[in-house]
Parts: sequence; structure tokens; C-alpha cells
Amino acid sequence: MKILITGGAGFIGSHLTDRLLSEGNEVVVFDNLLRGRISNLDEAVKNPDFKFIKGDILNKEEFFKIFEENKFDVVFHMAANSDIASSHANPDVDFGNTLSTTYNVLLGMKEFGVKNIVFASTSAIYGDAGITVDENFGPLFPISHYGASKLASEAYISSFCENYGFKAWITRFPNVVGERATHGAIYDFINKLKKNPNELEVLGNGKQCKPYLYVKDLVDAILLVWKNTNEQINFFNLGVESRTTVTEMAEMVINEMGLNASIRYTGGDKGWVGDVPQFSYSLDKIHKLGWSANLSSNEAVRKSVQYILEKDLCSL
Repeated sequence: MKILITGGAGFIGSHLTDRLLSEGNEVVVFDNLLRGRISNLDEAVKNPDFKFIKGDILNKEEFFKIFEENKFDVVFHMAANSDIASSHANPDVDFGNTLSTTYNVLLGMKEFGVKNIVFASTSAIYGDAGITVDENFGPLFPISHYGASKLASEAYISSFCENYGFKAWITRFPNVVGERATHGAIYDFINKLKKNPNELEVLGNGKQCKPYLYVKDLVDAILLVWKNTNEQINFFNLGVESRTTVTEMAEMVINEMGLNASIRYTGGDKGWVGDVPQFSYSLDKIHKLGWSANLSSNEAVRKSVQYILEKDLCSL
């Protein structure tokens, strides 16, 4: 197939790019490199079936040009603001980079006759539900601008499916960790400990507890859903049954850095405005499709910590 991946130079998108190329597809990556890195595509650029285009999805003329020049079978829309806390200060970040990018992707598909979209959604659409939620849980009230923009994106995808005969695969996943990640709590902890090896400040009370999914497990699941479901709109929670507390993550970082630092908590049950402190959702639907994560949440976190430290990716 000929595949467009928006955000394909990013953390998750680049792993997806590598996998789709390895399966013999022709892949075009469109990325503004705001979060993505060219170095993430070091292997991809060696493949004659790969093409990278730097550009901004919000620039319709620039973005639509790639539809004019290529006949895509499917779009994997991975581009979005991935730093949830940052949009608290500036809501425009998610309205533009998360919702408006989706809308422009859909417009481009409509204009140039592309009927298939695989969309990277999020567990943040469920908000602070306080219970284990499945795919049919509702009503949905996100508490972050990121979650709101992803939920609105799902709504637009649904309407384009009905109005223009699109087919969609929507995958909702939690925090993702692993090789090529660019930010997050692990990075924050490592940088704080580089500045002060004796004490680690942790936002909240440390009891925040969430599932952390290994990036390569996630890519396996996304592709399984895409290849093995055939409704007009296919939607799945993707994740891992186990969860990791912030304290456990902090202790892993301290341990892997060989330190004996104490932990100082700022207090409260949330790390920032829009943070969901306790999250759990049902994975029965994806399990019935034959998939489950290879790494537990703690294993995925530790693997990510070790990779970041080994590559010395954090800087003061």
C-alpha cells in the first residue's frame, strides 16, 4: 500500500513508519519536526520506498500538495500536541495542533478521494471517570484540552465516515514509553536528579497510578486492529492490564541512576491541571481480537528509563 503518516518522525509515528516499511509498504511521512526528530528516521531513509516531507498540516496549500502528488490508500494520523500539561497555559496549542490538524487531514482526504484513516486517540477522552471504563462508557467529559481535542477529532472522523463514505480505525491508548520518547515524567525526574542528586521533587502525592504501554507493543496493537477489523468505524482501547504509580516510577529512576535520593512530594492528588490521577480501562475488546501487551507497565517504564540513561538523552 501507499501510506501517509502524519507526525511520522515523532516518538510513536517513527516506530510505526519502520514497521510499515518492513512489511513492504510505500510510506510518506509529513512532519513539522516540532516534536519529531529526523534522527528517528535513520533506518527509514535507507529504504527506497520511504519519503520524508517537512511541512505544517495547518498550511492547507502546503499539506494538500502531497495529496495531489500521491495516491494514498490510507492515512495514519499520528500528528498532535503530545505535551498535555503545556496547553493549560495556552489552549490554542491543542485546538491547533490536535483538533485542527485532524480536520485538515479529513478535508485533504475528502478532496483527493482517500477513504481510510487510522487515528491515534487517547484514554484522556474519558476524563476523570473514577472507574474502569470500556469503549462504550459515557457521557465523556475530558478534563484536559488534549483530551477534548482528541474527542472532538473522533467526532469529526465519525461525521466524515457517514457523509463521505470513509472507514476509520480509532485506537485509544494511555501513556506510552520506550525508545525515542522526547518528554514526560521520566525525563523530568532524570533532569531534576542531575541538578540535585540528593532529592527528587515529585508533583502531587506520588499515588497517581496509570498504565504505561511500551511503544512497540502499541504499534503491534494498532496494526492488528487495522488489519483485522472491518466496520465503518472500528474503535479500541489499547493498553496494559497493570499500572505504575508515580512513586514507583521515581524509585526506578533513582535506582537506575545509582542514587540514594529522597523524594519530596508537592502534595495533592494531581500532578498538574488536567492530570487524571487514577486511570483504568477495560481491554476486553482488544484481548478478544487476540492481542495483549508483552511488557507490563513497570517493565515498560524501567526499559524506558534504562534506554534514556544509556543514550544520555536528558540535558540540564
